[in-house]
Formats: sequence, C-alpha cells, structure tokens
Amino acid sequence: MKDLVVPPGPGAPNGLTIPARELVEQFSHGSGPGGQSVNTSDSRVQLSLNLATTVALTDVQRSRLLLFLAPRMNEGVLTVTAAEHRSQHRNRMTARERLAELIREAIMPPVPRRPTNPTRASKRRHIEAKKHRSQIKLNRRKPHRDQ
Repeated sequence: MKDLVVPPGPGAPNGLTIPARELVEQFSHGSGPGGQSVNTSDSRVQLSLNLATTVALTDVQRSRLLLFLAPRMNEGVLTVTAAEHRSQHRNRMTARERLAELIREAIMPPVPRRPTNPTRASKRRHIEAKKHRSQIKLNRRKPHRDQ
C-alpha cells in the first residue's frame, strides 16, 4: 500500500502525505452484485486513520480535524467505507479518495462572514409587512360606539 497523498489547498498549501503504516485497511464481504456466494471476494473496504497519533499533521491541522470530524470518529479514529464496486482494488482507491477529501475539507480554515447591510428594497418590504400586519390587528378590534 502506498502513502495517502492529500492535494494542496487552504490549510495545507503544500498538501499532506500520510504514511501507509498509519493507515489500517480491513476487508469484508460487500453486499450487492456478485452471485450466490460462489466465487465472491471480500470487496468491501474500511480504511481507518488514527488522527490523534498521526505524524502527518501539524497541531493546528489536528485540532481542526478533531473538531470538524468529531461526529464521524470513534475514539480518535476516522474510518471510511467503500463497497460500491465489485472490485476490491477499485473500492480501495475509492476509500483512499474519500479519506483524502474528508481531510482536505476539514483542515480548511473557516471563511469569515462578511457583514452586509440590508438593501433599500428589503427595508421597504420589511416596513410594508409591518404595516400590513398592523392593519390586520386593527381590523380585529371591536368597533367604537360612535362608528
């Protein structure tokens, strides 16, 4: 198995290379096409990476990953599964691509929100909605005796 290469992007301008020794692959029988349990192979792939102990990440990248991917992890281990292909090799490549994409998205720094001012039209619509609502409430009142 080769090292996992994460392409360059925000948060990792030079990209990342995760050593193959840190990746754990497990294979199991995948559901789907392949016959009646005859001549089938273990094509489903689970690719795991322990984010807490990997040497490929800086402290900032590790903290972003742990924060962003916390719901997907189990005890600091990120696991990706691929079972859509009949070929174990294709599922291995798919799992590696998914893991690289997850890591790449998670280490991106957050984009700060640019505050904007409401447009003139949105202010006008807001005032018209308030006037309309006020008119509805006025019509619910009992009429005065002089009317």
